[in-house]
Amino acid sequence: MWPYLLVFIASILVDLLPFIGPPAWTVMVLLQVHYGLNIWWVLVAGVIGSTLGRYTLSKYMPWLSDRYIKADKNADLKFIGDKLSRKSWQIQLFVLVYTLTPMSSTPIFTAAGMARIPSIRIIPAFFVGKFVSDMVMVMAGDYVVQNSRSIFEGLLTWQSILTILPGLLIIAGPLFIDWRVLLEEKKFRLNFHIWK
Repeated sequence: MWPYLLVFIASILVDLLPFIGPPAWTVMVLLQVHYGLNIWWVLVAGVIGSTLGRYTLSKYMPWLSDRYIKADKNADLKFIGDKLSRKSWQIQLFVLVYTLTPMSSTPIFTAAGMARIPSIRIIPAFFVGKFVSDMVMVMAGDYVVQNSRSIFEGLLTWQSILTILPGLLIIAGPLFIDWRVLLEEKKFRLNFHIWK
């Protein structure tokens, strides 16, 4: 039972960081493989821990913001938070979609905390999205560990390439969506000029 507690605590700790650190799913995969743990219990312990870590991050960000950011900028952030708080379902949808991508959720909780958006507006969608995305990552990690020899032997077959393509589209799709235009102007637009 203690390895599941370790998954829970480690997930809290990595998601407490106000800067981008290792994703919680990497900790889950490492501990699941090392201790031979049940994937579903790892997911439950890890996602609950991750959600608690992000919740705590959003709660202490106003303190950091007050301490290290100018008062007029804090007022701007609070104004944005008040405006966004009125659009509950839109925030939830954005957080859900965002957490389904492989991108770090640190910026969402850092910005939400600084803008003082009530955590209840984002935590439910985060939990659902996080559970789904971490489930995919933990199961993929377990599969790779269990089948590493056969994976590398059959890496470049036409079947493996056909299997990889839809996954790449799912990962790359959200990167090319112009989120600002979608959220502010309610227009769907793709932007392929995202690289420096």
